[in-house]
Amino acid sequence: MDYIRDYAMYASVFGMFSFAWFGWAQEKPRRSWRLYLGIASGVALLVCLLGVYLSITNWNEATALNEVDSFRSYLIVFYAEFIVAGAAAFILIRRKLGDYVAPMVALIVGLHFIALAPVFGDDSLYVLAALLMAVAIVSTFVAPKLGVARSAIAGIGSGTVLFAFAVLGLIRYFTA
Repeated sequence: MDYIRDYAMYASVFGMFSFAWFGWAQEKPRRSWRLYLGIASGVALLVCLLGVYLSITNWNEATALNEVDSFRSYLIVFYAEFIVAGAAAFILIRRKLGDYVAPMVALIVGLHFIALAPVFGDDSLYVLAALLMAVAIVSTFVAPKLGVARSAIAGIGSGTVLFAFAVLGLIRYFTA
C-alpha cells in the first residue's frame, strides 16, 4: 500500500536531518568545502519545507503509523535511538574521543532504520540503514587521511544519503 502521507513525511524528516548533517559537516571540513556544504544545507531545508507542506495538506491520509502497534514500535525505536546515541556520545566525549561522535551517531541512526523498516513496511529503509552504517565506518577511517574532522565526512555522507531518501520520498509521493 502506498502511504502518501508517509512519503511526504520522508521528504520532511529526511530533508531536515540532511540539513542537520550538512551543518555538522561544517565542524572542521576543508575550507573549499564550506560553500558547497552551505548550499547543500539550504537545498535540504527547501526539500524539508516542501515535505512539511505536503504532510500538512495530506494529514488525513493513511499512514503506517495509524496502527497502534506500529506507532508504539516507532516511538520505542525513536526514543531508544536518542538514549543510546546520547549515552554513547557522553562516554566518547568523557574519554576525549569526541571526534568519533558523528560516526557513532550515523551508525546508531542506521541501525534504527533496520527496526523501522518493518514498522513502515518499507524495505528501502534497509538500504538507508546499510548506507548510513557504511558512512559511519568509512568516515572513521577516511577523515584522518584527509585531515578533516570525522564529522565532516560523516556529515557529508549522512547528509547526502538522507537527502537522496528525502528526494525519493518526494518521487514516491508524486508517483503514488
